[in-house]
Amino acid sequence: MKNILLTFFCLPFLMFSQEDLLNEIDTGETGSQQATAAFKGLKIVNFESTKLVAEKELTLVVSHRFGSLKDGIDTFFGLDEAVTRLNFVYGISDAINIGVSRSSFLKIYEASLKYRLLSQEENGFPFTVVGFNSILVNTALDKEDLPLLEFVDRLGYTAQLLISRKINTNFSVELAPTFFHDNYVSVNEQDNSQFALGFGGRYKLGKRWSVNADYGWHLNRADNSPFKNPLSIGIDVETGGHVFQMHFSNAQAMNANGFLSQAGGDWGDGDIFFGFNLSRRF
Repeated sequence: MKNILLTFFCLPFLMFSQEDLLNEIDTGETGSQQATAAFKGLKIVNFESTKLVAEKELTLVVSHRFGSLKDGIDTFFGLDEAVTRLNFVYGISDAINIGVSRSSFLKIYEASLKYRLLSQEENGFPFTVVGFNSILVNTALDKEDLPLLEFVDRLGYTAQLLISRKINTNFSVELAPTFFHDNYVSVNEQDNSQFALGFGGRYKLGKRWSVNADYGWHLNRADNSPFKNPLSIGIDVETGGHVFQMHFSNAQAMNANGFLSQAGGDWGDGDIFFGFNLSRRF
């Protein structure tokens, strides 16, 4: 399974055919050579995409992940166990975004910084490169269960380099080397500092919709960990000021530290979560 995914997502990065990159509806240009619309959503599914919010623009992303479909009617196919994340993202400039969010999964508060380093150019540099950093606070940890708990134990950090290429007007891919650190980990033999490699892609099926997928390969997961690598597949629908993303994933958490280290579902057993992201620009 891993070899198939790696082949699928990595092969397009070796292709450098000079096709027309973007059309009028599907481009964002700061010059005639730049291409900045490889992805329509701020996330592919779980992983951050290389898209940024425009200068002085505020975007609200409302995300839901329902409980496991495997539980069937007992939880109304996961509806009874839904978690929610509210994420506000503001464009300081076209190349720098800041964000704040609150997730009901582990009651996590998060602040983030996203910034464009390089842009893909037709007949020029072949990739868009974006940095992403975040710091989170896990407020669900209970001092009654962990009597030595201090505030610093609640903190986690993420650093990602997002590298995307728009292969043609329909197909975009992304590679996401990721470092993340949790001061408290629930698996005894798990290192606090962890590494992952993310792969993602988008294939446009029509003027306003596309199929998206991403996968996270955890590079130093503890041998005794019960968690899996996150695999997510979904559909993006663009309607005016909204981008609506519907997807299935084996991870219920919505921040990088969570879905990379705590994906509890298993696609092979039908233990997956339905969810959606809804973005609204202001």
